[in-house]
Amino acid sequence: MRRPGIAVALASVTTLVLAGCATDTPTPTPSQSGATADAGTGAQSKFFVQADYDREIALLGATATGPADRPWEQVLDPRPVDTAKYKKPGPYKICFSNAALNNPWRQVGYKTMQAEVEAQKALIKEFVHVDAEGKDPKQITDINDLLGKGCDALIVSPNTTATLTPAVETACAKGVPVIVFDRGVDTDCPVTFINPIGGYGFGHVGAEFLSQKVPSGGKILALRILPGVDVLETRWSAAKVQFDKAKVNVVGVEFTDGDPAKTKTIVTNYLQRHGTIDGIWMDAGATAVAAVEAFQDAGKPLPAINGEDQLDFLKLWKDKQLTAVAPTYPTYQWRTPVLAALRILRGEPVSSPWKLPQPTITQDNLDQYVDDAMPPLHYAMCGCTDLPGYPQRWK
Repeated sequence: MRRPGIAVALASVTTLVLAGCATDTPTPTPSQSGATADAGTGAQSKFFVQADYDREIALLGATATGPADRPWEQVLDPRPVDTAKYKKPGPYKICFSNAALNNPWRQVGYKTMQAEVEAQKALIKEFVHVDAEGKDPKQITDINDLLGKGCDALIVSPNTTATLTPAVETACAKGVPVIVFDRGVDTDCPVTFINPIGGYGFGHVGAEFLSQKVPSGGKILALRILPGVDVLETRWSAAKVQFDKAKVNVVGVEFTDGDPAKTKTIVTNYLQRHGTIDGIWMDAGATAVAAVEAFQDAGKPLPAINGEDQLDFLKLWKDKQLTAVAPTYPTYQWRTPVLAALRILRGEPVSSPWKLPQPTITQDNLDQYVDDAMPPLHYAMCGCTDLPGYPQRWK
């Protein structure tokens, strides 16, 4: 459960009745892995846990159990837990405390969750959503408020890890089944924690690709969103391990706040300072297009880069024949907490943790994910094509 996510502002509270990134800023500490803390990558994050890193890297090659065509129901390394004590008759009221709706990934994910709730309307009588707007204090208040609203199950996507842990522990103590997903907390009290393989796997895939594609002595710029979020910290932790191992030249590690304009400015400044940048590593791909545009504006050769499954990046990759890879953190994971809540409330076992597959988009499979019919900020791995309202809901 420990450790292992980020829209145009929607209504803070959305209630659907169905008939029928404040941060936990880490203090850098020496690496627990024995990896070299060189000048390029700095000291290892306090979030780094060697055993978790080893497990996630192993899961990258593992085979999931579950329906082959429904990855949001699959499990890697299943560890079932008994939920009989939560069994109760339906239909149910499910509540969701959401970290934020402040970027396209979270917008697509939430639309997918809403559609899953609609698909389960025979079992869900009410769905209450509260948007914390990226603010820890608000999410703490939100969770406390939801505990007085008669929720049969509580889903939480925490804004940050350490700060939200006490609020989640309070919810657990009330006896309501808590399902955490996307980002984690520092407690094992929730019934399950749902996410794909995780940050270590994501960060490793991108860093390994760049280590292979950037020529010896080439310069790599690492772009991060913000500190203190476990899934983002572990992405960088894994990248650091790989970069140190490969002895690549990381010329800078910068925070972009997930802002395309800031991303573009940072990359432009590094191009002016260093002349060339051969590789761009990113802990999230939402601003990958902005990073590439900085090279285009400067008339520089396009770098090797890792993005994500956001369609604007995939289309640019195909059109410009980028040297690229896209590790993913699939938005189909937003379906799974709803399904988990229903299983728990029916007393059915669920895996804890519930690790979902985390596919990688490569040059070989790129064409199957590029979809010109969907908007540029849509995510290819929404797992939403069978849900009510597709494709209009996501447009």
